[in-house]
Amino acid sequence: MSYLLTHLHHAFHVDEAIKSEEERVTIIRFGCEGDTTCMEMDEVLVKVAEKIKKFAVIYLVDVKEVHEFNVMYELYDPCTIMFFFRNKHIMIDLGTGNNNKINWAVRDKEEFIAIVETVFRGAKKGRGLVVSPKDYSTRYRY
Repeated sequence: MSYLLTHLHHAFHVDEAIKSEEERVTIIRFGCEGDTTCMEMDEVLVKVAEKIKKFAVIYLVDVKEVHEFNVMYELYDPCTIMFFFRNKHIMIDLGTGNNNKINWAVRDKEEFIAIVETVFRGAKKGRGLVVSPKDYSTRYRY
């Protein structure tokens, strides 16, 4: 399903995607094309892309092809989702302790849309950290 989304093949294109979008949240999925977690996440991203296109744009980056960000963003997980708004990284408190990114596949599209809406509303207000609508701490199954 990832062929339906925009792929960024160079670090320059990733930087431009983050810097150029002024009114929408930039969602970047870092990962490997053949990984099962990324395939699950890509399926959700394809399903929500049309619904969130007014306030978010989605890009995919293969960490084996574009490895310049692996150390900077600590991309050690098989699939990582990060949010940016007006050239600023938007952190999200998911209850997991890692506020920088989502490093698992969110399988429910409504849940993912709620996360993106929360990020968008917080970013529009100038917040660099937003609180997720759902707690993903280890006491819950996600």
